Amino acid sequence: MTTSLERQSVELPPRTSAPRRLLKHPRLMHYNRLAALVLTANLVFLYMSWTPSTRTMGHAALADLALAILVRQQYVINLLFKLATWAPTSWPLKVRWTLGKVYHFGGLHVGGALAGASWFLALTITTTDAPLRAVGWTLTALLALIIATALPPFRSRHHDHFEKIHRFGGWTALALFWTHTLLAAPGPVEVAVLSVVTFSVALPWLRLRKVDVRVERPSPHVVLARFDHGETPFAGSSTAISRSPLKEWHSFANVPTPGEPGFRLTISRAGDWTGGFIDDMPDRIWVKGITTAGVANIETLFTKVVYVATGSGIGPCLPHLLAAEVPSRLVWATRDPRTTYGDALVDEILAVQPHALIWDTSRDGKPDMVRLAYAAYRDFGAEAVICISNKKLTWQVVHGLEQRGIPAYGAIWDS
Repeated sequence: MTTSLERQSVELPPRTSAPRRLLKHPRLMHYNRLAALVLTANLVFLYMSWTPSTRTMGHAALADLALAILVRQQYVINLLFKLATWAPTSWPLKVRWTLGKVYHFGGLHVGGALAGASWFLALTITTTDAPLRAVGWTLTALLALIIATALPPFRSRHHDHFEKIHRFGGWTALALFWTHTLLAAPGPVEVAVLSVVTFSVALPWLRLRKVDVRVERPSPHVVLARFDHGETPFAGSSTAISRSPLKEWHSFANVPTPGEPGFRLTISRAGDWTGGFIDDMPDRIWVKGITTAGVANIETLFTKVVYVATGSGIGPCLPHLLAAEVPSRLVWATRDPRTTYGDALVDEILAVQPHALIWDTSRDGKPDMVRLAYAAYRDFGAEAVICISNKKLTWQVVHGLEQRGIPAYGAIWDS
């Protein structure tokens, strides 16, 4: 077994060939490929239709926007993960490597939204009926606003505004779509699809409830929120919580303890909302919908995995380490772990991961996480690496390893 210092200086394997490296470039990640696939399919349909009728354009717009909405539905997300991880570990690694990218399904959402808005714009331009044109242009302008504010430059800088525009704008757009459809004398198919979409949007809110929470604060940087309201979520799922249901929601990884009811959330200081939660610990909080699968659920596709985490990224990793469904090895870099997260949590981790590498950044400085990840991957004989960290480091680890032919996974911040 190599020491921490040796891991830090381990020689990385050479990068793969230029064509393979190109396919692993962030611009060509599966999220963007799926968006391009949806747009290409629509262009092919347009070419085959040649001069589509207004009804055909309406159907195309409805189909694309339904795809954009339904693929974000919690039950659909869980189903996608279940189907993708159904493959046994005896399947070729290349196949399992691709199936593990299931969490890029947001590309379908993007492609469907862009294509649907484009079809609806074309439909509105060709519409001659005055009431339909009025509703059509209003809806088109609203869809353009939703799309523009969902683009990364706006979303990353003004996420609270993005969330509100997406929520209230989306509800308004759905109402306008119903109005436009009813004015156009719809058939049973249009009504059925819109009904399914409407139910899909409403379903999480039908499960809105305020529940008790017990908050422990081991340090000013982090709290452990404990829930026991009759639900014990599966390992690798997340729960959305809010103090103001109509304003903003934040999702955190559930940490159930095997054999015990309830679960924990690890919440670290990362902005105004989390800072307020830590400083003014609530005793009740809003939750909605169902627990939803996250990226680390793809672990079952592999015989062994390495978890790479920094700071509070240990939260999404912890339930998998405790469940021990797949042999794993942990690499965790954080500042003064026992002071920040408490002895109990660190001891709990070491009890299930006695060979874990816990790198204290306050004592040893910031490590080269790509080298640490590769050293653990090599020493443990793993098939894949799962990284839970901030955006910059996650992409650095994921793309740094994948360009060297190593399956690697991490969040893509598309919500």
